[in-house]
Amino acid sequence: MNTSESPSVPTSPFHTGELAVQTLAGSREAIADIGARVIRSAMPDQHRQFFAQLPFLVVGALDARGQPWATLLSGTPGFAQAPEPTLLRVNALPPATDPLYGAVTPGAPVGVLGLEPSTRRRNRVNGQVVDADAQGFAIRVAQSFGNCPQYIHKRDITPQAHAGRALAEPPRTSLDDDAQWQIASADTFFIATHYAGDGATERSAGTDVSHRGGKPGFVRVDDANTLTWPDFRGNAYYNTLGNLHANPRAGLVFVDFASGDFLHVAGDAEILWQDETTSGFAGAQRLVRMRVREVRRVHGALPAAWRDGETSPSVERTGAWPTA
Repeated sequence: MNTSESPSVPTSPFHTGELAVQTLAGSREAIADIGARVIRSAMPDQHRQFFAQLPFLVVGALDARGQPWATLLSGTPGFAQAPEPTLLRVNALPPATDPLYGAVTPGAPVGVLGLEPSTRRRNRVNGQVVDADAQGFAIRVAQSFGNCPQYIHKRDITPQAHAGRALAEPPRTSLDDDAQWQIASADTFFIATHYAGDGATERSAGTDVSHRGGKPGFVRVDDANTLTWPDFRGNAYYNTLGNLHANPRAGLVFVDFASGDFLHVAGDAEILWQDETTSGFAGAQRLVRMRVREVRRVHGALPAAWRDGETSPSVERTGAWPTA
């Protein structure tokens, strides 16, 4: 990575893992200038307003062992605020039932995804925690950028709430039948990854969390410890795949938006470079295979109930696979 550019030229937001994947995918040259312009170190006003209107955020962070986990934090719209372009304050913390409980502390790298299911709009903020208290935390923005609405399943929030407190099951080392069924029938999951390797800068390193979507069955359960999913055409930044290229540890969360249940899955992921003719997934540019090491199920973790809406038009270009 070139960190010796003149002050008038934006420093590259891409680390060596992302650059390697962009090279393998053939997008490095085309995306170099675009990435430096659109991945900002401050939030534009429209993003600041967007985060303030959301009832939940997707958050990625590391536990004490350096394992990335993805989770959702909820609150009354306005629980997230950007008082200035370089600061995002979130008035919520992972509860005791969450694998990230106690992990969001000053100095921690955190990725935040704001996603509005009813409009398919989404924006991301990555940075470092600069303040934390009993009510929440604030991160200093290192990366702020928008994402296209592809593959997002529309959902609408309902007036109903899930009664009772969240209940966590004991951790497992493999996927039981219920977990396999939930994954095989899911149309959405979120993935947290992390990079802090050679050549890392404040603008390119850290934790990231992203959305993945497709038709139900797009995540294939190969066995109780192996998942495979397709990587479809996206923005060609390869933030997630770039992190995995350098650091295979990943944390997924599958959300049952009707019941509010979370299924957290941690493991090691590898990128399989093959075309769709051999992948079994129409429209896939490559596959990702994950070896599962830990599974955590939390009942009633999402306070509000959501109802399904329209499938993303982008999904129609992808294949059809058996569901659970």
